Amino acid sequence: MKKYPGMIRAGENGRKLTILAVFVAAAVILFQFVDVDMRHFDYAMKVRAPKLAVILITAFCIGSATIVFQSIIDNTIVTPCLLGMNALYILIHTSVVFAFGSMSFMATTKELSFSADLAVMGVAAVLIYGYLFKKTGGNVLYILLAGTVMTTLFSSVTSALQCVMDPNEYQTLMNALIASFHKVNADIIAISLVLIAALILILRREIALLDVIALGKDQAVNLGVDYDKTVRRLLLGVTLFIAVATAMVGPISFLGLIIANLSRQLFRTFRHSVLIFGAAFIGMAVLLTGQALIEHVFSFSVNISVFINVGGGVYFLYLLLRNGGKNAS
Repeated sequence: MKKYPGMIRAGENGRKLTILAVFVAAAVILFQFVDVDMRHFDYAMKVRAPKLAVILITAFCIGSATIVFQSIIDNTIVTPCLLGMNALYILIHTSVVFAFGSMSFMATTKELSFSADLAVMGVAAVLIYGYLFKKTGGNVLYILLAGTVMTTLFSSVTSALQCVMDPNEYQTLMNALIASFHKVNADIIAISLVLIAALILILRREIALLDVIALGKDQAVNLGVDYDKTVRRLLLGVTLFIAVATAMVGPISFLGLIIANLSRQLFRTFRHSVLIFGAAFIGMAVLLTGQALIEHVFSFSVNISVFINVGGGVYFLYLLLRNGGKNAS
């Protein structure tokens, strides 16, 4: 069993989860109803409700996927963005604008764009990482290396397309690629919820084995777990969860790093049920607070991704310096 310094008892972690849940519930109420003009209440709810739903879904997807990914890799200073899904998302949208234009049906229809993102990223995850996992005998370090190579490849192709793109189209593309909750499409929320529920149902056995998987391959195999199959399915699930979150709001690279490590530091437990819900609740609190500040303090002059990337970069350096480059767990 992996040891956490000052490991906290289950009862105390339960209380912390309850406090986090209450805080998130309060943040949800404030986000939804604060500063609402009662003369336009219905319109305000119509605008805010989809935004709130997307924030909660994004936090859950990124938080849970990062916790699972870190446990598989056995390193808490890595994030699923190393698998290349963010770079692939940017490449998909760049290719669409390059081929059809920023005002084309493909680029402006959010339902079609969302479906295309999920389809391409999902197929890429299954074909690339599923195949590589089998070929490398379940070596997750090779998967990580392949993700880094794929990120470089996708970024290089993206840069080449952007260099020959019309400047006006390029500017429109850059604005669209910035992660933002300002404008969300309510029609994609139901699709996302169905996909997430289906993934959880399909991977329920593998998720239940996470505590054992975190012990390492030898211990998991000795306890009767089909380690390679379980990890392969979990990795594909992680990739698809990140694909859903990225397709909804755009790439938010450092959010997973922040909320996953805060969850580990707060709860100090090996139980993934606690860590996953903790990371999800922390992510919801971070996104709700950040988006509220942007709307009510900064008057929509900046995007939340700016704060997350700056804060995440500083936090990443802190983790590296605190642990001397070693695993941060």
